[in-house]
Amino acid sequence: MDRFTDNISDHLKNYVYRLIDPRNGQTFYVGRGKGNRVFSHVNTEINIDQEDTINLKYKQIREIRLAGLEVIHVIHRHGLDEKSCFEVESALIDAYPGITNEINGEGSSDFGPMNSKEIIDLYSLSYLDFKHNVVMITVNNTAPNRDLYDATRFAWKINIKRAKTANFILSVQKGVVKEVYEVSEWKMATIDNFPEFNLDLPLRFGFKGNLAPQEIRGYYNNKKIPEKYRKKGASNPVKYNF
Repeated sequence: MDRFTDNISDHLKNYVYRLIDPRNGQTFYVGRGKGNRVFSHVNTEINIDQEDTINLKYKQIREIRLAGLEVIHVIHRHGLDEKSCFEVESALIDAYPGITNEINGEGSSDFGPMNSKEIIDLYSLSYLDFKHNVVMITVNNTAPNRDLYDATRFAWKINIKRAKTANFILSVQKGVVKEVYEVSEWKMATIDNFPEFNLDLPLRFGFKGNLAPQEIRGYYNNKKIPEKYRKKGASNPVKYNF
């Protein structure tokens, strides 16, 4: 199994890497680290019990291994300072849609790729002034593949006790509120609770609900999220104002 010597690690410093599936040549994971971090995913997969539920990254690594092949490890850029490492990783995650990363790159939610209309909206629309306790969910990655309601309600790593005290859910794209929902119930993101998604994600949650009253929607929609909730470097798509 590949491993960097201490001398090589000293030369690499901080680096950004890609994991490539040899079966199709496609990048399926982007990460950053030092030393032998790039090899840690393969090493971890080998030690995961066959009966355990595994995420998409480890599932793909396992499929590659069982096919008698090896993950291709690419050091995309090395010799970086820590800040540059974050930036390069974020740009690569944006450049490879559909990869297995569970978390967006630092700042991807609000500083990633946008078309010209989204840029105009982001810097021309007025900031909203919260009148309620809300959960803001950024759906940049999920919205292109689902309708907005489904993209917003399923499935998130969330503080469920905190989420249940919110008045409304704001669906946010590229820093702008696109819709507002009122939750009737939060449930664990399993097939039994959400058969329409056909996914078991027991460490995540989803909600069922409806559009908020028109007055509420009119107040929040097409307003920008305040800068304090859009700090560059924030990667969590779920935020709270309370």
